[in-house]
Amino acid sequence: MRPGFFLTVLLSVCAADSWAADAAAPARAAGDSRAVMTGDQIVQILDETVDWYRMLGIQQQAATQPSDLLILYANRQTAEKIMGLAFEIARANAELLSSEASERHAVNEAASSQSLTQIQRRLDGQRAAIQAEIDSSKRAMAAAPKQDSSATQARISVLQGELDLINARRNMLGNMAQYAGQSDTNGFGANALKAHIDAIASSIPSAATTSASSSAADAAESREKGAGGAASFGQFGIWDLAATVFRLSAKARTIDAVDQRTADLQEVFTQIRTPPLEQLKALAAKGDALAAQSEGANTAGLKGMRDQYDTLAWLFQQTASMITPLSKAEVLLNQYRHNLSNWRDATDKQYSDAVKALGLRLAIFAIVLLMVFAAAELWKRLAFRYVQDARRRSRLLLLRKIVLWCLVVVIGASAFATELTSLATFAGLITAGLAVAMQSVLVSVVGYFFLIGKYGIRVGDRVQIGTVTGEVIDLGLVRLHLMELSGGGAMSPTGRVVAFANSIIFQSSGGLFKQIPGVNLAWHELTLALPAGSDYSALKDKIAAAAKRVIDDYHDDIVRQTEEIQKTGSFKTTGDPQPQVQLRFAASGVDAIVRYPVQLAHAAEMDERMSREVLNVISPHETPNS
Repeated sequence: MRPGFFLTVLLSVCAADSWAADAAAPARAAGDSRAVMTGDQIVQILDETVDWYRMLGIQQQAATQPSDLLILYANRQTAEKIMGLAFEIARANAELLSSEASERHAVNEAASSQSLTQIQRRLDGQRAAIQAEIDSSKRAMAAAPKQDSSATQARISVLQGELDLINARRNMLGNMAQYAGQSDTNGFGANALKAHIDAIASSIPSAATTSASSSAADAAESREKGAGGAASFGQFGIWDLAATVFRLSAKARTIDAVDQRTADLQEVFTQIRTPPLEQLKALAAKGDALAAQSEGANTAGLKGMRDQYDTLAWLFQQTASMITPLSKAEVLLNQYRHNLSNWRDATDKQYSDAVKALGLRLAIFAIVLLMVFAAAELWKRLAFRYVQDARRRSRLLLLRKIVLWCLVVVIGASAFATELTSLATFAGLITAGLAVAMQSVLVSVVGYFFLIGKYGIRVGDRVQIGTVTGEVIDLGLVRLHLMELSGGGAMSPTGRVVAFANSIIFQSSGGLFKQIPGVNLAWHELTLALPAGSDYSALKDKIAAAAKRVIDDYHDDIVRQTEEIQKTGSFKTTGDPQPQVQLRFAASGVDAIVRYPVQLAHAAEMDERMSREVLNVISPHETPNS
């Protein structure tokens, strides 16, 4: 055996493989591709269809009217059918891919099997030749002398090595043939595509299972959000009408988005409809050509043509099974878009009615507010024209402000609220809560109106609250502020501001003392002991005359203020107040009590003069030992 035998075997194997590849290439060229779409195209179409199908969830959120639920139900049924047709198209094309892969595998396997068989036969012949040579050498060695047996034994050993090598090559070719039959990549890809299609189908929830569970929720939601459509817009407030307008606008945009996605899907189905039609035309042309060849063919040729007819019939039926779903999908998608168009028209009508109702409510609200503010302005002008008293006018203007804003709040609440009964309930709860939480504040606000009454106080009045005497410098709805005055006769400011809640008017302790407006008059008393043994009656007259001399310097102003006091009260007294002297007898002696009017602005001065004049009267009558 020559040394290049192994190289010759490898070259023969390579030549056989290239021959098999060359034999398979014409078969692929002659048969072309049986499938109209690749596996990646099938998966992409299914993904787009599934994404479009899942937009039913967006439509379900936008469906708020009973008519919307009817359209949603119809769209759900249509989408379910379209999804079934899409999977039917995908499975039909997957079968074509699987058939094409099987055909290629059969051609390649036949070519590889033929090449390997030839090589194995060649190796068997070589193995038989070497085995025969070994047997011949063994016989020759048995007949030859012993001195010549060593050369023959070496020859037998070399031939046995070559035989082992040929057996190893033959086993290797057998393993290669078995591995080639198990490693069909095309068939594996077709099976993986079918599994992928089944996985996508199982990941989609069925519309039949979700419709029953969502119908009750949809109906309840539609009743809550406005069952009754545009006819119930008149019962809505401005707030709900505005929310309805925005919701209907969002619904219209959602419908447009779904319609655009449906149009895109429809375009995809239109594009994939052309290749199957062309495939059917090509198959029909092959059938006509095969029919022309069948004339005059022998028996063996007719048998081969029958196999080709069977293949063409199966391919024609499988390709036609894609045309019918595509035609049905086209009709269903048109119906789907028609439903969306009807839904959009109904939504546009509801949107128009809602906008009109909202505009009418806003116009009425604005007109009512203008009327209220116009009435408030008229009230203000009448108050300035016909009420001359500044204090009374300020009260009327304050009342005007309170009434105005109360009306604005009530009108705004009634305009924005949907149901007045719920508004009244809500307002009652809020009022009760505020009354409990702000009890002191509310009492102070009520006390403000009592403080500004007929005999109330105002800025500049001198009042006494408890032990605090001061002048009012500010009077608010909740608190009043006093500039504290010293307790002496001069009543000068101490520089401190005292704040009191207006609720002080309702407290039983302390009390509120107020100086009558325009009156700065008070009565003071002076008590002194008379000398023992004096003429008490004469001293009384002298003390009264001395007190009168002091009062005469302030007589006119005291008389005027006394008349102001008489005007304020219903009692009648003399308009000329005079000092009064009373004697009080006790075991220790006799006391004279002098009571006289003073002007608060000159109280300290009048008290000093009164004390000096009275002492001048008593001093001459006192004994040296007293």
